[in-house]
Amino acid sequence: MSNIKVHERTRAQESSGAIERLYITMRHLFNRGFYKPMGVSGETLRESLLLLRPEIYGSVADKKAEINGLLYVIDRLPVGIEECRFINLTSDEGFKNSHFKVIIPPKRRRNCYRIDAEQMNIEITRGRSEIYDILTHLTFLFIESHKISERVLISEDGETTRDWVKLAQAVDKKKKLTQAEREVAITHTANILGRTFEEILDAHKTFSTKENPERFLNIIYWLGKLAIKEVTTGEKRTITFSPVLRERLGHHIHGEVWANNIKKVLKDHQLLHRPIHIISANMHSVMNSIFAPKLLQKQLNTTDEFDIFEALSTSENSPLRNKVEKEALKKGMMYIKDESGTNIDVQIFDTAKIDFSKTSYTCCAESDAEKPVLFVMDYAFGEQAYETIDEFLKPYTSDDQTQKEYLNVASISIMGKAGILEGGKGDIMIPSAHIFEGTADNYPFENELTKEDLEGHGLQVFEGSMITVLGTSLQNKDILKFFYDSTWNVIGLEMEGAHYQKAIQSASKIRRSITENVKVRYAYYASDNPLETGSTLASGGLGTTGVKPTYLITRKILEQLFNN
Repeated sequence: MSNIKVHERTRAQESSGAIERLYITMRHLFNRGFYKPMGVSGETLRESLLLLRPEIYGSVADKKAEINGLLYVIDRLPVGIEECRFINLTSDEGFKNSHFKVIIPPKRRRNCYRIDAEQMNIEITRGRSEIYDILTHLTFLFIESHKISERVLISEDGETTRDWVKLAQAVDKKKKLTQAEREVAITHTANILGRTFEEILDAHKTFSTKENPERFLNIIYWLGKLAIKEVTTGEKRTITFSPVLRERLGHHIHGEVWANNIKKVLKDHQLLHRPIHIISANMHSVMNSIFAPKLLQKQLNTTDEFDIFEALSTSENSPLRNKVEKEALKKGMMYIKDESGTNIDVQIFDTAKIDFSKTSYTCCAESDAEKPVLFVMDYAFGEQAYETIDEFLKPYTSDDQTQKEYLNVASISIMGKAGILEGGKGDIMIPSAHIFEGTADNYPFENELTKEDLEGHGLQVFEGSMITVLGTSLQNKDILKFFYDSTWNVIGLEMEGAHYQKAIQSASKIRRSITENVKVRYAYYASDNPLETGSTLASGGLGTTGVKPTYLITRKILEQLFNN
């Protein structure tokens, strides 16, 4: 009798399965309309997240509290959400016209409204990716809150430890805490969280804001308070999805309005049939690259472009940034602030109005009719990339529906931040294909940018495939190591590439609404290395490390399209 080989699942396979269960569960809960994160309905989400143990959530599966992950999550959720028992995800349903004050999280552009002491509404206008992002963050938050209740509850009738009583007294105090009172409260909080006094002191400083210096203590208290209430009284926190959101999701409602608004501006300025070059980037790198060096070199006493760009990136130099923007608006730039709900602002540059002798670029187009129109769009979020570009690449239809005009899209360039699997923060990735995580979908393409284009500037440059993930907050080392070591030749991960390419290929190869020979450029710089401990997104921002790769990529894109 032959021995039967028992196949043991690897950690990568277990993690992949956990991600799949997370997404299936989240879609099921969305269709259901509501669920209780710490109840039976949220059990699969909790179990899958704890099995996955994403790098960004650090020690979420341990008994002690996770501080860096908590900061990352809190900065992406509305202020005060830790106090709310009811969280309602809605579409854009008119709250901006109400008395409710809009709350925008520090690190995510989404409109939120505190309805009352117990309820927070969060507007979803960027597709399913935004729902996945919020639900995974909330699941982490509630798991952390129950760690607190487990450490402070002594009995089932709600009796708590002395540490909890002292923290509650500090939070309830109406007057500003003295240093001594604050350090006493931090001592008790350290015991509650299973962390050292020094760790909690650092966390307190990191979380503190001008408006709320005791923000960290407040967050820990409210997380624990609602968790204790869930355990002792059964009053569980609830997440609901509004009927309008469930009806609208997936119908490109916001993307269609966004695209039509922009195409109308292009039409009104006779730019629709000029060579249009779409660039997905931030709202400063293209404008600064074109106008800042010659405009500011005397004022800053330097001819080094990167010194100028670094000066512009510092918070105290807003007068310099305003000067560059004012010059750009006089020389052919139009700014379209988003009013569609996508939160994607747009700049349009009519290069026929730019005096290239006052820039560091040359343009080979001989006539104004051949000079490029730059259409710079702010970053999309996950699946929103497909929704917006798919709608924009459709022909422009006039208001009376009688006229259909095709856009002359010459190139599409995508630049942004991504996680890198080899190298470190600030290094550059040039993809040759995008692989859609969790599926067999893959999108190979000919990238106009090459490794050689960006080498020789003191940064490492990597070329290969990139994974488009459904959420950066769900990645763990086991899956990433599998992709890195396998024949997929994966160099990094991001959230939009496959969505962009899906829209580009359908418009150019199937619908034929743009030229089949449209040029594409993709380049990313590393925001983190999730394979390195202490180098994940939760470890902090790039600071000025991102300035050089951002402008290096921008310069190369502009050089190529000006001299096409």
